[in-house]
Amino acid sequence: MASLRDLLQRYRPVGTPGAAARPGVPADRAAEVATELEPVLALLAGTEDEMRHLREEARAEAHRIRQEAARQADDLVAAAHDRASEVRAQAAANARAAASPDGELIVEAARENARRLRERAAVMLPEYVGRAVATALSTGQVAR
Repeated sequence: MASLRDLLQRYRPVGTPGAAARPGVPADRAAEVATELEPVLALLAGTEDEMRHLREEARAEAHRIRQEAARQADDLVAAAHDRASEVRAQAAANARAAASPDGELIVEAARENARRLRERAAVMLPEYVGRAVATALSTGQVAR
């Protein structure tokens, strides 16, 4: 429906100030354009509905994809946490296995060194005991 202003605009005299001219009713361009475009725009109404439907479907699909991605991310994080403990345990086992031969060699070397010290002590002990007894007897410090 046309507004009051549009209605009054139709009856405004056409012409420029100055010499008198024939009065006329100007053409209503807005009404002409509307009349011309209404059939075309009516044809686009179905396209607009289809566009709205496609947008809704796209939003739903995007929401579903985001939920699926979040679920996959949660699964990956959980798997990574599970795998991390396995990897730590394997790394510790590898480190122990790599250090084990060196550790065994060190322990074996220490045992061999202790055995040699015991043999040397067994050989030298009688001599040192004899010296200690002789020193004690010569100074008279042995209680009888």
